[in-house]
Amino acid sequence: MVPIISIIHDPSFTSIEDDHVRFLNTMRAVQGALIVASSIQIILGYSQLWAICSRFFSPLGMVPVIALVGFGLFDRGFPVVGRCVEIGIPMLILFIAFSQYLKNFLTKQLPILERFALLISITVIWAYAHLLTASGAYKHRPELTQTNCRTDKANLISSAPWIKIPYPLQWGAPTFDAGHAFGMMAAVLVSLIESTGAYKAASRLASATPPPAHVLSRGIGWQGIGILLDGLFGTLTGSAVSVENVGLLGSTRVGSRRVIQISAGFMIFFSILGKFGALFASIPFTIFAAAYCVLFGLVASVGLSFLQFTNMNSMRNLFIVGVALFLGLSVPEYFREYTAKALHGPAHTRGGWFNDFLNTIFFSSPTVALIVAVFLDNTLDYKDSAKDRGMPWWVKFRTFKGDSRNEEFYTLPFNLNRYFPPS
Repeated sequence: MVPIISIIHDPSFTSIEDDHVRFLNTMRAVQGALIVASSIQIILGYSQLWAICSRFFSPLGMVPVIALVGFGLFDRGFPVVGRCVEIGIPMLILFIAFSQYLKNFLTKQLPILERFALLISITVIWAYAHLLTASGAYKHRPELTQTNCRTDKANLISSAPWIKIPYPLQWGAPTFDAGHAFGMMAAVLVSLIESTGAYKAASRLASATPPPAHVLSRGIGWQGIGILLDGLFGTLTGSAVSVENVGLLGSTRVGSRRVIQISAGFMIFFSILGKFGALFASIPFTIFAAAYCVLFGLVASVGLSFLQFTNMNSMRNLFIVGVALFLGLSVPEYFREYTAKALHGPAHTRGGWFNDFLNTIFFSSPTVALIVAVFLDNTLDYKDSAKDRGMPWWVKFRTFKGDSRNEEFYTLPFNLNRYFPPS
């Protein structure tokens, strides 16, 4: 979001008096930046350069990265739940009860409550929140409470069109600016690193083998294609792995491509039928924040589970994990506090693109953790510590043929492997 906010506040756009013209020019600038920046992931992914970089990763180095993919989002959890505790707390309790305490409840031999815990919880609490809204419970409450609790505050349903078909370049031809593009490239690099950690977490929660270097790089390339499409369709933001969906994979124990394909179909459907999309968008964000408390925690715990493959009696390993975890939380927090007070990031030079690049990189907990952990892991007594780092277990999964199960887990459908041969 840092480079996007920077584009929005670009003096060349803020000086435009007409709001609609300013909006169109801003959107076209964001489109151009996304299109250019997407080349980073496309090149790194399909050229297998990211696969080469991943050879410097180890179980020890991935612990703080994956852990902070979850822990780094702590501000989207209970701090948001606290804005409307009357629906946030019940949602949290209900989700935990259905997914954990009642998960063995079977209907026709199917664990219905475990599989649909999130869906059932959201439906029940959403109906409860709508009941509170309709009964006038928030009529005389502060504006902030109404914003976080009401189901009709934004008037989304009444203002949304019935049908709206998105199409490429709907805001006009993209405009390209080197400064905007460089800033967006930092966001794409952050997305790449966070997605790498999420891929590792997803494979573990799905009881699959760790993704081989080729598969990891291929996934980054496809994500780059997604960001390119985001730029063409003018979505304002790029694409990254959904951390909450990775956590949901662990909660439901469902790791199926068919589920993802059907979900994608629903998302396309709701994006075209505006009223239906607006209906789901009217769900108070507090409900999702309560679910995040569980889902992000699950992802973080996957990162910590990689410690079992390392020797945590080694002072070297304790030092690397501790420092990377602490700096991964502390550095972004410093950047956030500084920005909140000064209204600009710590990097504040005359070069706007340089400011956006540095501020974006160090706003991300997993990115800071990867820089620190991978550097220390590959420079600090690394020659004599392969076993302590967990490399004997890790090395066999680097290549596609290193484990016979990789073909089952990572072969592409529709015979696409002939275009992306495993290595």
